[in-house]
Amino acid sequence: MKYIEIGLGNRWLVRTETELADGSEYEQKGIVWPLKLHSVYIRCWAGHTVYVFDIRSGFKRTRKSRKAFKLIFGISSYL
Repeated sequence: MKYIEIGLGNRWLVRTETELADGSEYEQKGIVWPLKLHSVYIRCWAGHTVYVFDIRSGFKRTRKSRKAFKLIFGISSYL
């Protein structure tokens, strides 16, 4: 899967994170084409709590051990 994210809190304002089948992942600056749309989401990370609203899987709330602030609009794409 590829995740194209636009927003505050990541290393770059616009980035593409690619997850490979073996579980490894890497980031690239900007948008890496081509895109095969899978889902669209909004992620808000405030303190230890992460709120995600995804058009495919709905609303989720999770806790993280690391404290951060992020406000992200994202697109998930098939490789």
